[in-house]
Amino acid sequence: MKLGRFIREGMVMAAALAASGCASIREHRGYIVDQTLTTSVQAGIDNKQSVEATLGHPSFASEYGEPTWYYVSDVTARKPFVRPRIRQASVLAIRFDAAGNVISANTTGMERVVFLTPNGDKTPTLGRERSFLEDLFGNIGQVGAAGPGGGPGGSGGPPGS
Repeated sequence: MKLGRFIREGMVMAAALAASGCASIREHRGYIVDQTLTTSVQAGIDNKQSVEATLGHPSFASEYGEPTWYYVSDVTARKPFVRPRIRQASVLAIRFDAAGNVISANTTGMERVVFLTPNGDKTPTLGRERSFLEDLFGNIGQVGAAGPGGGPGGSGGPPGS
């Protein structure tokens, strides 16, 4: 009798462990959004210093065009041993004028997320394909060879020659 109960309890425990292995793992990546803080940034009132004091340093800033700070947040979910998938995404873009005052603060979500599919395991490049041996032995005899301007009468010699 006790053996049957022990086997039943063991099977229940094994089923519980197997089910927990299939549970989704949620991860927060990037900026952790606090709605109270993000809605407190107002155009015409705040500047770069007040935005950084309120929200912290941005995830990244624009290099060209209007000065814009971006606060990027993703929530991913994945099953064990599977690539994570984005479940929620938000980007808070804060634009500044030349004086550093806030012009606008806009939030976008999953509608702007682009999913890219890589082109296989290799990155396509220009040029010809070379084998390992060509890479290894390809430069033999090339060191010190006359190149453009490096031959006799060229300007590639030592100074004063």
